[in-house]
Amino acid sequence: MRKQTVRDIEIERQRVLVRVDFNVPLDEEGVILDDLRIRSALPTIEYLREQRAKVILCAHLGRPKGKIVESLRLAPIARRLAELQDAPVASAPDCIGAEVEAAVAALGEGEVLLLENLRFHPEEEANDHAFARQLAALADLYVNDAFGVAHRAHASTEGVARLLPAVAGLLMEKETEYLDRIIAEPERPLGAIIGGAKIADKLGVLRTLLAKTDVLIIGGGMANTFLKAQGHAVGDSLVEDGQLEAARALIDEAAQRSVRLLLPIDVVVADRFAADARHKTVPVDQVPDGWRILDVGERSVATYSEALRSCRTVVWNGPLGVAEFPQFARGSATLARFLAGLDAVTIVGGGETAAMVRETGLAERFDHISTGGGAFLEYLEGRELPGIAALRDG
Repeated sequence: MRKQTVRDIEIERQRVLVRVDFNVPLDEEGVILDDLRIRSALPTIEYLREQRAKVILCAHLGRPKGKIVESLRLAPIARRLAELQDAPVASAPDCIGAEVEAAVAALGEGEVLLLENLRFHPEEEANDHAFARQLAALADLYVNDAFGVAHRAHASTEGVARLLPAVAGLLMEKETEYLDRIIAEPERPLGAIIGGAKIADKLGVLRTLLAKTDVLIIGGGMANTFLKAQGHAVGDSLVEDGQLEAARALIDEAAQRSVRLLLPIDVVVADRFAADARHKTVPVDQVPDGWRILDVGERSVATYSEALRSCRTVVWNGPLGVAEFPQFARGSATLARFLAGLDAVTIVGGGETAAMVRETGLAERFDHISTGGGAFLEYLEGRELPGIAALRDG
């Protein structure tokens, strides 16, 4: 990344606007289901408080589409953050305006204020300059610690960084350091597991990884397209017929580069797309008509594990099956248990994959669980992320 961080500038007693990623899942009662992103921001917040900075946090939650949505207010997050840092967190009624300015003026050294959902304003996602100026007017310095939205050129990620001295937070630094290991000089052999529904969403990162990896495992719904490209009948499984040629090209390129590209050899098929569907495990060349592939089988996971056993670095993005249905998350869970015991640098990215790893209770045995999904993939692909590019060079 080679950007300045909070450690590189004078922060003491400054008003610091911090873009954090508090876009956490909530249940229907507004209870936080997973607070990883809040916990991940704590090192930066605590560092700023120790420096007696006045900490102004800004974040989004959900997709309110530029309108106030009561269920997407940040009050539950402020309460959880206060519990985690064992100190009060003030809440602002908005993210701009006279009331917010008054709340900032009332902040004492080492105190924290959480602004209201940025995306209640359409100007946020439009990267409106006037809106960015209003945010910037609240502070003396800007810190971007929201890796999960660093690929978005929004007012709070890119616009404000052009108006204030702007540096990276400690989470942003950690995220990029781990991904730079893969991009620059990974400890080899390097293995990658890429899942998800569609090849189209991950074509760029697959091509990039083919040039870097020794083992590349394709899972999730997009594996079906690869299987069909090889001539297998896949029943009613999700397939991108428009990507069959791309899949064949990737298979050919892997062979040319001597990359071991692995696809399922057995699969769990279901008679419908439902958590309680009838299901069975079959070889990939015996998928019944009218059934659909929803997970990988035990033989596939055993093959993947054996291929990854000698790897010194492994990156994983995207589950192997339909992880939201417990009976079709078993392949992913089995692989997670294997990776948790592997003597290698293990990096997990993507919301579904990260959540699944945490649900296994093995999260602490992975070297890094990223808070990014799209940002994780784009960074791996080598794209310049606007929220990082706008920060001061190191």
